[in-house]
Amino acid sequence: MEKVTLRIPSRHIRALDFLVQVDDFPSRSEAIRAAIRDFIYARLELVTDKLQKMEEAEKVMAEMEAYEERYLRK
Repeated sequence: MEKVTLRIPSRHIRALDFLVQVDDFPSRSEAIRAAIRDFIYARLELVTDKLQKMEEAEKVMAEMEAYEERYLRK
């Protein structure tokens, strides 16, 4: 595991400390790791969905161009 240094607003640190105090996480580090993991999974899903929609749009555009070439450009 690699070490990363970052600055976090005080209000976020207080929220992390609260989660640790109520035993939701064993430490700040674990809470931050979980947040980063969840963020990455959510973003990967979002990016995958976007790529899928782009592929679908490209397919529709190709079909439209083929239709236009076949029926409208005579």
